[in-house]
Amino acid sequence: MYEYLEGRLSMRAAARLVLDVAGVGYDLAVPLMARFAEGKKLRVYVHLIVREDAHTLYGFPDVDTRDLFRTLLGVRGVGPAMALGILSSLPGDELVAAIQGEDTARLCSVKGVGKKTAQQILLDLRDKIAVFSAKDLAEGKGGVPAAINTNRADAVRALLSIGFKDKDADKAVQKAIEAVGQDDLDTLIRTALSLR
Repeated sequence: MYEYLEGRLSMRAAARLVLDVAGVGYDLAVPLMARFAEGKKLRVYVHLIVREDAHTLYGFPDVDTRDLFRTLLGVRGVGPAMALGILSSLPGDELVAAIQGEDTARLCSVKGVGKKTAQQILLDLRDKIAVFSAKDLAEGKGGVPAAINTNRADAVRALLSIGFKDKDADKAVQKAIEAVGQDDLDTLIRTALSLR
């Protein structure tokens, strides 16, 4: 429903922030280690969870981290609190590396994640995690423009939506990036389709 909110940082605590958007303060639950850009205007990518008793907004500094949160929500037994806890303990690039390396011990180091849940995360996300580049997630914290940072993931998602298998989509997009770079999403997708 919401893609992002843009406004002035009104209050920041360990796991939440209040964003003033045109005089309305939005209370957002955020990962503990999330770093948000400094400046007059702050853009926070959001995910809304609606429950019978509450509407909760979760905020993230970049699209990739928000999408990683959404991917975690697809794991059986992982709810929003646990997904946020995982991203609070493991930055996105470390989480992607742990899943790709099938590092159960690293996942179990997160409070509330037991061996069974860690194995479920590995089972459910082993193939889906290919859309996230650990390198892009790491660079996202360093100020890489969000559009460039997410074009790779968006191109992979586009190929997945038309029937590509995870590994094939990832390979095609990687070849396309090597050929044309990742500045323009349309060019990247067209190139990936032509290289298959």
